[in-house]
Amino acid sequence: MSREYRAKVFKSGNSVALRLPKSLGVLEGTEMILREDHGQFVFEPAPVEPELIDLTGIAGSMPWLKPLTQEEREFEDNPREWHLLEPKHG
Repeated sequence: MSREYRAKVFKSGNSVALRLPKSLGVLEGTEMILREDHGQFVFEPAPVEPELIDLTGIAGSMPWLKPLTQEEREFEDNPREWHLLEPKHG
């Protein structure tokens, strides 16, 4: 069941804005997507794209940290002891 809220449209600069009730829980600065379909408006939070971490500022700040050689990237494929995962009876 959906709830109904009243909101006011007001002038903000050369645009109009919609004041939303705080009880909706929309945080300030949230980017929204707005759709209009035959005079009906629907809005929802825009998907948040993950932020990329820029490590270029710390590159070279750890001279002791070196990339692994090809030999260091190869590991022995030791046999797994799958029987240890079986439930114990008794």
